[in-house]
Amino acid sequence: MKLKLGLILAGLVVSLPAAAADFENLSRRCATKDHDEKERERVAHDNARFKNARTAAGLEVERGSGSVTVPVYFHVIYSGSQGNISDAKIADQIAVLNAAYAGDTGGANTPFRFVLSGTTRTNNAAWYNMGYGSTEEKAAKAALRRGGPETLNIYSANLGGGLLGWATFPSDYRRRPSQDGVVILDESVPGGSADPYNLGDTATHEVGHWVGLYHTFQGGCSKRNDQVSDTPLEQSPAYGCPAGRNTCSAAGLDPVENFMDYTDDNCMFEFTPGQSARADGLTLQYR
Repeated sequence: MKLKLGLILAGLVVSLPAAAADFENLSRRCATKDHDEKERERVAHDNARFKNARTAAGLEVERGSGSVTVPVYFHVIYSGSQGNISDAKIADQIAVLNAAYAGDTGGANTPFRFVLSGTTRTNNAAWYNMGYGSTEEKAAKAALRRGGPETLNIYSANLGGGLLGWATFPSDYRRRPSQDGVVILDESVPGGSADPYNLGDTATHEVGHWVGLYHTFQGGCSKRNDQVSDTPLEQSPAYGCPAGRNTCSAAGLDPVENFMDYTDDNCMFEFTPGQSARADGLTLQYR
């Protein structure tokens, strides 16, 4: 059973507004731009070569659980009285990330642990209403981003297009370092109003991209889908929490409980060991 540490750590009992139903029928949770086939092959080839080189040199290929501390800068972008989320909710969000990536919710215990290094607050109406790939997004990131490739920058705002968030991949950093990071809907943090996406797992999902994971349904039922062998094939994204869903003829039900699908926050609870290994290899190489 999934334990939502963010709300528990805050000691809160949250009553969510009925207006949050607006989020129930999103066609897309995430605007992260999927790599095309050429880019996917390049990343896979480069990562295999990187691992082989480390093995030949007698260096570790995979890092242990909890061995990688990720500094986090959380950038709260707001407009007047809207979107200025509290320090307590930010702390809850970091706790949700750590629970998910430590396997405390039921999945693999990955190498990654997250520590809040700083918070910025920016009152800017244009930036607050940014859209994916917009001039406002580029300007906000260029002005606010902190640290190098190893530093996770999270930006909260009122995203356009009914989206919950988006992220960049590790291999994207070299080409556009100023745009690296994760963008989330402000009301998707623990205790926000974006029910059923208000337990903090929009950030969990987008950080999954930031460490190199694809959607579980990328590539559909083809064997090259998300390039992780222990996530069952899935034809298309799942919504809600459709237990027993099976959209491909290959073995295994759809991974609707996986953080890299599109299901409700209270349905998601795991990364697989294969996803942990992939994320570790890609961050070791690129971050």
